[in-house]
Amino acid sequence: MQKEHDHNKRGSNLKDVILGGQDGLVNVLGVILGVAAATYNTKIVIIAGLAATFAESMSMAAVAYTSTKAALSYYLSQLDREETEIEKTPRLEKKEIYNIYYNKGFRGKLLNQIVKKIISDKKIWLDTMMVEELGLTHIKNIRPGKSALIVGASAIIGSLIPLLPFFFLPVKLGIIIASGLAALTLFITGMIKAKLTVGSKFRSGLEMLIIGMLAALAGYLIGVLFGNVNF
Repeated sequence: MQKEHDHNKRGSNLKDVILGGQDGLVNVLGVILGVAAATYNTKIVIIAGLAATFAESMSMAAVAYTSTKAALSYYLSQLDREETEIEKTPRLEKKEIYNIYYNKGFRGKLLNQIVKKIISDKKIWLDTMMVEELGLTHIKNIRPGKSALIVGASAIIGSLIPLLPFFFLPVKLGIIIASGLAALTLFITGMIKAKLTVGSKFRSGLEMLIIGMLAALAGYLIGVLFGNVNF
């Protein structure tokens, strides 16, 4: 049980890292490519990139905190409701366990043994109802503050990847290097994501690369189209 908890914890942390890093990288890349194409001014590109970096990281951290807190609150409310129902209407809840495993194909003596085993332990009974009836995974140990910190820090790191070349290179070369670094990072992130979940690593990497670069390309095209327009 502890091993499963540790695995879920690592999976949740990695999910937050990917979420923050990918979002920060794609959004800031779009901003700096747009500004670079419009101005070709290194100072303005860096200022815009840094402003986008910290605004994005704070926004992502806030979203991670509120969404995680909401998910946790919902889980705990449903947990409390199921616990109350087991205490007050155990026969009905026992019948629900019976129906769950009957629908899975179990019959006769084996089905009765499974039901008996589950209802013999209130914790197992409660966890089974949460997962099998409500489809809610075990998230009691997630921490909104920790999730916000991981997402926010990852967003900063991801944002700095395409921005760093502009500190050392001319704008035109910076655009090329920043795009290349971003593409490589997105591809590797997609492969890691596939390893964490399921699916082809190459396909997942290519998918994330294409989606991310299309979003960044939109920013670049805006810069090209409106760079010479006087407002």
